[in-house]
Parts: sequence; C-alpha cells; structure tokens
Amino acid sequence: MPVWAAPVLWTLALGLWGLSRQHSVWRDEAATWQVARRSTAEIWHMLGQVDVVHGAYYLLMHALFNCFGPGTTTLRLPSVLAMAGAAACVTVIGRRLAGPWAGLGAGLVFGLLPAVQFHLQEGRPYALIAAGAGLSTLLLVTALQRGRAGTGACWVAYGGVILACGLLNWLSLLIVPAHAATLAWTRAPRATWARWATASAVAVVGVLPLILFSRQQSAQVSWIPPLTWHMLIGPAVLLTIGGLGALLDRPRVGRLSVAAVALPLLAVPQVGLLGLCLIRPLFLDRYVLFSMLGLALLIGAALSAAVRAVRPGFPRSASWLVPLLVAVAMVALLPHSLAKRSPASRVDDVLATAVNVRHLKQPGDAVLFAPSARRDTALVSPGDFAGLRDIALTRSPAASGTLKGVEADPARIRTAMLAQRRILLVTDAPGAARPLSGGRDRMKAAVLAEYFTVVADEAVRGRRVIVYERR
Repeated sequence: MPVWAAPVLWTLALGLWGLSRQHSVWRDEAATWQVARRSTAEIWHMLGQVDVVHGAYYLLMHALFNCFGPGTTTLRLPSVLAMAGAAACVTVIGRRLAGPWAGLGAGLVFGLLPAVQFHLQEGRPYALIAAGAGLSTLLLVTALQRGRAGTGACWVAYGGVILACGLLNWLSLLIVPAHAATLAWTRAPRATWARWATASAVAVVGVLPLILFSRQQSAQVSWIPPLTWHMLIGPAVLLTIGGLGALLDRPRVGRLSVAAVALPLLAVPQVGLLGLCLIRPLFLDRYVLFSMLGLALLIGAALSAAVRAVRPGFPRSASWLVPLLVAVAMVALLPHSLAKRSPASRVDDVLATAVNVRHLKQPGDAVLFAPSARRDTALVSPGDFAGLRDIALTRSPAASGTLKGVEADPARIRTAMLAQRRILLVTDAPGAARPLSGGRDRMKAAVLAEYFTVVADEAVRGRRVIVYERR
C-alpha cells in the first residue's frame, strides 16, 4: 500500500465523522446553499452584483446540487474529498524530500490541525484551494527534482492548478511568491525560473479580470476589522513552530528540502496577507488556510527526525513512534474535535431556526427579517416558511441578483406591519446580535415595540424567532 493511502483514509474518516453536524448549517454555508439552488442564469446575474470572488465555487456547487440534490452531504463532501487530496499531496512531498516517516507524519498531522478540522466540513471553497495549493506544490517539487527545468507538461499543469485556485479565491495567488521563495532558496537555474515565471504569469493574467471586477464589490468585506496586535498572535505562533521545525530539517541554502518548500509555504502567505491589510483590512485565517500545508510538512520533518534519533537505541520501537505520537495528539485534541463537529461551533444555525418557524407559525402570519440577511433561513428551508408572507420584500434575492433580496422603503414596510395581526421576526439571538443599522431595521423594531406584544420567543444556536401579536 502506498504511503499516501493511510493519510487519505485518515482524513476521509475525520471528515465523514459527524459530517452533518447534527443537521445544522450556518450563515456562510447558507450562502452557498441558496446560490447553488438558483439557475445558472440567476447565478451569473448575482455575480454581477455580489460575491463574484466565489463565482467559480458557486457554479461547481450548482452542478453538484443538480446532480445529487441539496443537503449537508452534498454541501460538505467536496471539502472532505479536497482535504483528503491535500493530505495525499503533503504525504508525497514529505516522502520525497525527507523519507517515508516525514511523509506519513505530515499527512496524518494535516488532518488533525485545528484550522483544517474546521474547514474539513465546511461548505465553502477553502478546502478546495488547499487541495490545489498542495497539488501545485507537488508539481513544483516534481519539476525541481527532475532537473533541466522540468518537463513542459509539468509546468502546464502547474499553471492550470494555480489558475483554478485563483478563480476559487484570488487571495490564493499568495502561493506564487511562496513558490518563488522556494526557487530562490534552492538556487534554481535560470531555465527553471523562466518556466515557472511563464506558468505563473499566465495564471495571474487569467485571474486578473476577476481581481479587477471584485474590487467593485469590496464593500462586501467592509465588516472585516482592522488589524490589531492580538490578531498577530496566531501567525506569530505558527511561524515560531514552523521555524523550529525547519531547524530540525537541517536546512541548507541551495538544497531542495522540506524546509525550503514548507517554510515559505507557511510564512509567505501569512506575511503577505498581513501586508495587504495595510491597504485594506482582509485578515481572515481562512484566506490562507493552504499555508497549513507548510506547517504539516514541518511537523512531519520533526517526527522523522525523532524517529532517526530513537532508532539507534530502540530499533524495534522506532517504527511505532509516529503512529503513537499521532494517537496522542488525537486524544489531546479530542475535545476540540468534538466541539468543531457540534452545531455550537458556528455562530448560528439556519436550519434550527427554520424548524422553530415551522412550529410557531399560524395561518395568515407575516414574517420579517432583521437584519435582512437573516432571510437566508427562508431561502435554505422554504418549506418551513410556507404560508408566511414576507411583507418587507419587494424583489426576491434571485430576481434582484443579491443574497438577501430588496426590501420596500421604511414607510411601506410600516404600513404593511400595521395591517397584520401576527408577525414572526427572525433575528439574531442576544449573544450574537449586533446593534440594528439602517432605517428599515430600526423602524421594524420601533413599530413592533409600540404596537405589538411578544407572545412567543424562541432562541436557538445564535438565532431567534419572536412572535408578535397586535395589541
């Protein structure tokens, strides 16, 4: 059995374990779900308004939803398979550069990393980008090991994978300077630099229209907070661990090694994203999730060094060291692993809220959403909202090319509210709520407080359904 098979099966097992998260879906995954259920024409219309940066992923998920139907398995299984592929790439890279124990250790550790476990079961594109980053890094290592600038087919494949990653999220192009650092570390010949630069340039040019167009939608990331000192703690810890792992690999300039590949892969995307924050706040660790490939490789190299150190004195026990340490890590991380597979691991739960609506609604009721983005509950579970009238909505999300639809002006919403006997309000639970902004939402709250009485109030996993009756 090849060395990479064990990490692939291990990562698949971790991904399939609790895949439905007790049949819960949170707001980010709800965006994927509702867009994937639209027609191709409706998706294209929406991308002209919002979320163009995720356009390729939405079209992929649209095809999968059409083939297999909507559900948590269809939503998350692509991420599980992608992470398994990334684990295979990490294993092969580690084996080639530092031996089988480094490869096996890196592949097994990769699936246990907290950030990987979170996105392993996430209906978003970041696991697919990690798989692409792993494959492109493997292709780079292959080209460097073959010498004579590598084969043309290898570089064509490399450029194609970088292009695919960039179309899934253009911030993944931070892997390009990471690979440039590897070429500089290994003192690659000019011919190799030329082929790498050509393949990378073609990929970047292919992604450039997406980058330029997405700048028109930059308001979508305006909620990301500015960089603060405490946000630097995580990257600093990762880079410290990576540096220690690189030292164990005995790095030398001019030699292709784990450190030469993994340290830039870990450090450059993190530092690059921090640098972009000087222009605009963009620091979210999921944007550079693929840098965890470098961390896994460095930990694998450290495990291999531990095996070499133990083997002279305990030759029979050395072969059990890596599985034993991985098992210990698994036990130590078990509380974290269980937590990430629970609905409480995300900020809210769209499906649980829809269930509450189904139980609380009565014939003739109206429904409001505050903020309007909470309409995703109805878009993911329209059956639970059957019979309810969305009295604020004038154009549906699909028709308007948006994620939350277009609501009427405050005066019209107020008139419609005063004509109702009962209104269900879908909003955020107190612990997850932010102050309502915008005239519409403040008006909704004011009218409900003045003319209506609360008769039921159910909060579950970050969201809240309040039933109001007219006084």
